Amino acid sequence: MSGDEVTDPTEESLHGVAIEALKGKKNSHNLLRRYDSLDMESGMVSGHQLHGRKVLNWSIVLQLAFQSIGVVYGDLGTSPLYVLPGTFQNGVKNADDILGAVSLIFYTITLIPLINYVFIVLRATDRGDGGTFALYSLICRYAKVGLIPNQQAEDSNVSNFKLVLPGNDDRRQRRAEAFKSKLEKSQFAKVSLLLAALLGTSLVIGDGIITPCISVLSAVGGIKAAASTLTDEKIMWISAAILVCLFTFQRLGTAIVGYTFAPIMCVWYILIGAIGFYNIVKFDPMVIKAINPWYIIDYFRRNKKEAWISLGGTVLSITGSEALFAAVGHFTVRSVQICTCTIVYPTIVLCYFGQAAVLHHHPEYVKDAFYKSTPGPLYWPMFVVAVLASIIASQALISGAFSVIQQSLALGCFPRVKVVHTSAKYEGQVFIPEINYLLMLACVGVTLGLKTTEKMGNAYGMAVVFVITLTSILLVLVMIIIWKSSLFFIISYVLIIGSVELIYLSAVMYKFDQGGYLPLAFSAILITIMYVWNNVYRRKYYYELQNKVSPQRLMEIAADTSLCRIPGLAMFYSELVHGVPPIFKQYVANVPALHSVIVFVSMKSLPISKVPSEERFIFRRVEPKELNIFRCVARYGYTDAHDMDGPLELVLVENLKEFIRGDYRRSQTITNGGESPEAGIESLGEYEDTIQVEKIEESIEGEIEVVENAWRAGVVHLIGESEVVAAEGAGIGTRVMINYAYNFMKRNLRHYDKLYDHIPHRSLLKVGMTYEL
Repeated sequence: MSGDEVTDPTEESLHGVAIEALKGKKNSHNLLRRYDSLDMESGMVSGHQLHGRKVLNWSIVLQLAFQSIGVVYGDLGTSPLYVLPGTFQNGVKNADDILGAVSLIFYTITLIPLINYVFIVLRATDRGDGGTFALYSLICRYAKVGLIPNQQAEDSNVSNFKLVLPGNDDRRQRRAEAFKSKLEKSQFAKVSLLLAALLGTSLVIGDGIITPCISVLSAVGGIKAAASTLTDEKIMWISAAILVCLFTFQRLGTAIVGYTFAPIMCVWYILIGAIGFYNIVKFDPMVIKAINPWYIIDYFRRNKKEAWISLGGTVLSITGSEALFAAVGHFTVRSVQICTCTIVYPTIVLCYFGQAAVLHHHPEYVKDAFYKSTPGPLYWPMFVVAVLASIIASQALISGAFSVIQQSLALGCFPRVKVVHTSAKYEGQVFIPEINYLLMLACVGVTLGLKTTEKMGNAYGMAVVFVITLTSILLVLVMIIIWKSSLFFIISYVLIIGSVELIYLSAVMYKFDQGGYLPLAFSAILITIMYVWNNVYRRKYYYELQNKVSPQRLMEIAADTSLCRIPGLAMFYSELVHGVPPIFKQYVANVPALHSVIVFVSMKSLPISKVPSEERFIFRRVEPKELNIFRCVARYGYTDAHDMDGPLELVLVENLKEFIRGDYRRSQTITNGGESPEAGIESLGEYEDTIQVEKIEESIEGEIEVVENAWRAGVVHLIGESEVVAAEGAGIGTRVMINYAYNFMKRNLRHYDKLYDHIPHRSLLKVGMTYEL
């Protein structure tokens, strides 16, 4: 076992087999697809193949590409509403500055969303799921950089655990292993990676606050051109009302977002592309010369510091790139690439060049560039579509915020909140009531507080650039450790992409006091909450690890004659993987009775998005067999629901029966010197000695009957209700974090037992304990 694992020497007496519940298949040789050992002595079955995502035909890919328009690109597509006004906040001083700015926008869109995200970053999805937390999970699977010691050797055998990668030369392999070794030995690197993932997550949540504000306010602000009597304050209140309605309807879910919003976004892209082309032809066809990057150099020569400051507005042209990566899990990489290259990128470029053609002759229009460049007859249709498109853009980021919270929640990095799965088809489509309410309050507060799109743009740019930069940092680690890319490619990526991102980061930091502080303030609050929760979560895990029940003590308790065995099945739940949790000792000390069958269930979250149902459960048996005590690890990905396979107790009992059959057959295989049970039966038949085989079958059926009788007698689910306090002698920081911050969040958010909503409350029993951390 790896050095990070904590085990008891006596655990080698426990036998483990991972179970595949093959419904309807009765052939004994098909009963187990592979052995999935929890002990080194059990060995591994060779020839295990990693399975990639199912190859889809082109008709399905094109359908997904169409649906992605309504989910992925809302934010990126609505950026023309506010980019040029944000770039020229003090007006246009030279008409040629328009060409320099649009050239800068063109190359920024080409380099970051198109080349970097669509063709490089999307290759680093975690089995199709994206986002900074998915990248962190991917790195944790290939290097032991997680801070909780619950890794097991057999986790790497889950078919979704590792990617199928082409072979690499020895030099790249050695470089990857050396870099990985340094990461694994550095506690500072482990904590830094966790904080980077938490920061990226908090900034995406911040995007979910700022995106609705700036998108809706920019779209609604266009009504001033037709109704000059409307003041900025009235527009602000109209926008706030729309935001309240938007968050009110979140509870309906996003299952139909793709088909419902895709036609609207198609109309939006057709209109902005057509109007952009019309403006280029009508006002200034020569505006296309802005493709020449020399205009960028001239722009900076003329304006110097002012040009650098204007980058804070230009960067808004790539807002939505992070949402594109986060939402790719609902579709496929190929469908997103097709949609970007054929529809999104060309129409957005035409829109910006069309606005530049108008502003080149009418620079005074820059404060309302989008609507001023819209032909008169199309103003009202464009206004309606713009408002709808801004709502769609907001929906995409709000859904993304829910998704990243679900990911961090599953890995112990966020306080317990209620997660509602709104779609039976897409596991990633979730709704979180508490977060939705807090996001609504934050959005309305930001809208009423900042009031103008200029300050919101400064805040938005800060959030976007930080997320993009963090994504690139994590991606470089993926290139080194997982992809094992060439040194030339890695250095080129850092010099080109990294330099551009750092320049934009310096520009948005300049506007820190003009609204740019908002996303960092939100992030500081969220990171504090997540870090406190994760820190205490890890302390609790270590406490349980140090105070677990040893196998010897467990057998002593089970063999204690003062404890009576009563009919029924008892399931003890915890997150401890290595050993029996201390709540069992607490239970025995207060209840002098044990059920006829006992299963210790460890609810384990793997750093992957999904765990196949047939690979979910791993069982161990506590010897001797007559005790009828088992240990089970239930493995879930960060997008899996605990009851997604059906009622947990039913699924677990069926898998337990399969384990019993497989355990006997495996033991018989070892006895026969590696031959299958069927071969053993034939051999015994030659010697007219079939009595032993009959006894084995009787033992199997007898033990299964014991489990079925226990289940029919009643199931009791036991969970720990732990009170957490700082230990005597703890520092003041630790006492404040545990006694006040953590316990405040625990009291005001969902209780631990709410995690098991699928368990009937009439059969739920809580065992109280106090943890001194």
